[in-house]
Formats: sequence, C-alpha cells, structure tokens
Amino acid sequence: IFEATESRVRNDSGFSIKVISETASRRIVKFAFEYARANNRSRVTAIHKANILKFSDGLFLATARELAKEYTDVEFEDVVVDTLCMRLVRKPQQFDVIVLPNLYGDIISDLCAGLVGGLGIAPGANIGDNIAVFEPTHGSAPKYAGQDKVNPMAMMLSAAMMLRHLAEKEAADKLEKAVAEVIAEGKNITYDLRLDRNQPAATTSQVADAVIKKIKGGKPCHKK
Repeated sequence: IFEATESRVRNDSGFSIKVISETASRRIVKFAFEYARANNRSRVTAIHKANILKFSDGLFLATARELAKEYTDVEFEDVVVDTLCMRLVRKPQQFDVIVLPNLYGDIISDLCAGLVGGLGIAPGANIGDNIAVFEPTHGSAPKYAGQDKVNPMAMMLSAAMMLRHLAEKEAADKLEKAVAEVIAEGKNITYDLRLDRNQPAATTSQVADAVIKKIKGGKPCHKK
C-alpha cells in the first residue's frame, strides 16, 4: 500500500489499492519463523484483518498458516489487528515474534515503541537476501541536528541488532546490557525518558559516555 497506488474518483473521494502477494507473504512469514528459531523465540503471531479483507489479508493469513506447518518447533497463532492492539496494551508479554503486512506493521511498531519508552529506544532493521541495513525507527530527525539533545539509544540498539545479525552475540549482549543499566539508573537519560519533561536531562554525548563507561566496566570514557 506504500507504493501509493491510488487515485481520485471525483473531487470529494478517492481510493487506494492494497496489493498482497503470496510470494511476498511467504518471504516475510518465513523470515519470522527463521528469526524465531535463530533467537530462541517460542511463538510467531501473524496479524491480519482477514475477517473483512478476505482476498488480500486472507491470502496473507492462508500463507502464514501453511508455512507454520513447516515449523512445528515454533508455536503459531493468528490474531485480528484490532484484537492485537487491545492485547498489546493489556498484556504485551503474551507476544514474542509478530509478523504482519507493512501498513499494520508501520502502525503497530510505533505502539510497541510507546510501550517500552518511545521511539528514542526503538531500533530498526531492513533485512534483504544479501544486504541488511540497521537504523533507528525514528529516522534521521534532522530538526534536532547539532542540538546534542536526542536520545542515541535507538541507534545503539540498532547497532546491537546488527551485531546479532552478524552472529556477534557476545558483543550485542554487552551493548544491550549497558544501555539497560544506564536506563535503570535513571541519571544519564535524555528528556524523552523523563517522567517530568521539566527535570534536568542528559545530553546525547552524556548518554553515549555513560553507555561506553558501562561497556568498559566502569572505566570513564576518554576523549581526545
């Protein structure tokens, strides 16, 4: 749907075309199961609106159910996107790996980011057959350039995802642990993680130094 295949019918109305193919559905669902296996995840949940969109989401759901038969070691369930929103807010721990068409994914990923503290700590990945690109889900945020105020943790956690993708598990674990410890201490965190936005907040540089110090086992970060 993000290909913007849409048109205006008349001045007061228009339509958009949502295209879902079996090939693309198999690719993303297969990746979800392979990811679950590789990362010791126990369940894959396919999200859809097949009760209404029987041809497009119905195809995605049918493909997911068929592929699930090949991964008997991983639990599988499918959930209507409306129900997912309610369950995510009430009991997010029910879910492990969630796979869904891109429009729902674009929306639900921000909901998930909000559940854990916001886009400032939400990493992202674009995985291809031969190339993978890792970046924060919030993008480049150019309006904050040069202000030394944005949260660098989403970038750090994206780097951890990259390390895990490269089978550098120990390095990824160390980086994630350092970030988690800095957040738990609550001292060197940026404004977006403060319960009260009027409280003093750490700068981007201070957060980075705090994480580096944790990685080094308490040793301060030396700058030239």
